[in-house]
Amino acid sequence: MSQSLVRALGLLEQIAQRPATLDELASGAAVHKTTIMRLLHSLEGEHFIVRNHAGQFQLGRRFFELSSLALEQRDLRTIAHPHLADLNRETGHTVHLAEMEGSEIVYIDKFESKHPVRMYSRIGLTAAPHSAAVAKVILADLPAARRETIAAGIDYVRMTENTLGTPEQLLAELELVAAQGWAQDRSEHEAFVHCVAAPIRDASGAVVAAASFSVPVVLLDYPGLLDLLPTLRAGTDAISRDLGWRP
Repeated sequence: MSQSLVRALGLLEQIAQRPATLDELASGAAVHKTTIMRLLHSLEGEHFIVRNHAGQFQLGRRFFELSSLALEQRDLRTIAHPHLADLNRETGHTVHLAEMEGSEIVYIDKFESKHPVRMYSRIGLTAAPHSAAVAKVILADLPAARRETIAAGIDYVRMTENTLGTPEQLLAELELVAAQGWAQDRSEHEAFVHCVAAPIRDASGAVVAAASFSVPVVLLDYPGLLDLLPTLRAGTDAISRDLGWRP
């Protein structure tokens, strides 16, 4: 990569942190001020940067046009797929990917367990919002009013003795999930399976999906399930970074 291009990209990165004047940008540079000025003029001419009323350079419209196009080209399932495969290969457990469509949480990818005991789920099915860990993660990031509306409209069918049974119980659970940054399903959907889920974020920081490990209770007790959480979160954070998220 040419030195001029490297320097121009470096200037864009500085300006992205905060608007700056020519003198400020040149003060820490390893090249002469005139070189910085020439690069800035080139970037300004292509509308990647623009000068504000204070004479500072800030990101321009061309930069936002390209970033918008880049985001449109990023397909969540395509980006997440290799990371989910790694999680499945590393642990041998079932991995789910889910996202919100309208008011429903839908499974959009799945890697089957390497173990003989498997759970009933498939791509395209909806996740129960009051019992599935992936659903709790996604719902917990919604504005409070939206959470309350969704919670009030759920048919609280009890799949097991552990299934949440009222809007109040679900809303309290979502508050906990929002605070801790992950969710669990302690045999709430199927008595012989428990799950742990973590959020996937886009460039804005919003939760756009969730991934989970689903494990038969006979294979792992609850402490063993929680031991999977760091591995899962490393995977979901990697997906989030690929989607443009920066902590």
